[in-house]
Amino acid sequence: MSTDNQPRSMLGHVVNELEETAIAVILGLMTLITFTNVVLRYVFNTGLMWGLEATTFLFAWLVLFGISYAVKVTAHLGVDALIAFLAPGARRVVGIFVGLVCIFYAFLLTKGAWDYWANFANLPQTTGHWFPTGFEEMKRTSYRGWYEVVDIPFPEFLRWIEPIMNEGEHYEKVPRFIPYVMLPFGMALLLFRFIQATIRVARGRAEGLIVSHEAEDAIDDVRHLNAEE
Repeated sequence: MSTDNQPRSMLGHVVNELEETAIAVILGLMTLITFTNVVLRYVFNTGLMWGLEATTFLFAWLVLFGISYAVKVTAHLGVDALIAFLAPGARRVVGIFVGLVCIFYAFLLTKGAWDYWANFANLPQTTGHWFPTGFEEMKRTSYRGWYEVVDIPFPEFLRWIEPIMNEGEHYEKVPRFIPYVMLPFGMALLLFRFIQATIRVARGRAEGLIVSHEAEDAIDDVRHLNAEE
């Protein structure tokens, strides 16, 4: 039986599977790299020089995936002290308004993330201060695809991108546009999740955009423990 938080379309199903798989893979890679580094350091007196930087990037990816996924599973904290006193109809109107504000905010984040990433991907930034009104004209001096990370070595199976992104020059480290691509991708996922959540509220399948009450749950847990004693 489907619930309000489960995807109801092919696109929603694909995004859901992508997020859950990516989060699991990232957690696994972080654990594997960290464990390997600890063993190498304390047993063999060596280590992966790129391990810390790789784990840092993976953690950033995990956070960005987690932001959108938390919207999907309504895990973000919400303050509903005033909304709780409203009638169901008024509560839905407020929920839709909040959803539209979040969509607008996520849209701005997506634009800003694209403009930042485009700097490193030999792609044009958007024009317009608030809304994208087009793309800037790219000049050869604007190409920054040669920017590299500090420690992570460039994998051999990606040598085919050198003629495309670095004019055939040899990469020694991973170019920054590869790990940084998660910025616009993650913000686009967040935008999608806010649109999805707002539609759920508008259709009456959810009461609010974010419904997490960790403080109340913790109080209930303590109350139950005290009652058992």
